[in-house]
Amino acid sequence: MATSAIHETEHQITVSAEPAAVYAVLADAGTWPAVFPPTVHVELLSHDDHEERIRIWATANGKPKGWTSRREFDRERLRIRFRQEKSSHPVAAMGGEWIVEPGSRGSTRVRLTHDFRAADDDSASVRWITNAVNRNSEAELAALRRAVESPGDRLMTFEDSVTVRGSAAGVYEFLHRADLWHERLTHVAAITVTEETPNLQLMEMETRSRDGSTHTTTSVRVCFPDHLIVYKQLRTPPLLSLHTGRWTVRPDGDRTVVTSAHTVGIAADRVTDVLGAQGTVAQARDLARKALSGNSMLTLNAAKDYAESRVGAGPR
Repeated sequence: MATSAIHETEHQITVSAEPAAVYAVLADAGTWPAVFPPTVHVELLSHDDHEERIRIWATANGKPKGWTSRREFDRERLRIRFRQEKSSHPVAAMGGEWIVEPGSRGSTRVRLTHDFRAADDDSASVRWITNAVNRNSEAELAALRRAVESPGDRLMTFEDSVTVRGSAAGVYEFLHRADLWHERLTHVAAITVTEETPNLQLMEMETRSRDGSTHTTTSVRVCFPDHLIVYKQLRTPPLLSLHTGRWTVRPDGDRTVVTSAHTVGIAADRVTDVLGAQGTVAQARDLARKALSGNSMLTLNAAKDYAESRVGAGPR
């Protein structure tokens, strides 16, 4: 059987930052969900000074995908080579390299290369992959520039927890079946969940605020039965530039502790549009925390009631 053709791309950008600062962001894949728009979640599988294996979940042309990559570090030359161990259809194989090059007057040029093969060498698949690589590469390089040129942008992280007199499985089931939330949660006006790959969900939700207004968000959720669901909003409320979160379900003796954690960034350029001419980033942070914590507690308490109602009920 003939091997499908290899296709190559290269994208680049110049940033106003020292090469070491740029390389540090690229080397720390665990922070990528907060840096790169397409990246939803990264799981570190193994790591040493020379290479690492990571599991990545990200969007490609708006679709959630997951794959495992091996990365090799060349810190002296400021290069990181990567190769997918198991690709996601329609990609048959993919690899590439981050190349960080010192520029003039403290600037840095970053080059991102890719080489890939499409499944069955299908022309439609080649176009789909090329579009995804181009879109994600441009988004990642622009986000990298923002991250290294504006390191003072602060993220806010907070969490809420409840203790459940019920099983972790019951709590997890409630959280995993988000497609039923519009029936079970008063603040969810409508919801659509698509799960083409098991435990990888694309969710569009219309949330009802206390004043009766609604806003729509789009999220990708990565589910790890029966203990963890991580997510990233691809479409955020107007005040937020970033929203990632996780639902953690932890057995504790004969009880279960369930926690909702959020990491958010405020869209500073939209504050006055939403809050009025006198609105401040501090007010926006306070409003975001209250709204997200309020909705989290509604969901946590509903999950608690659901799990506790199943105790001793037997199979259903």
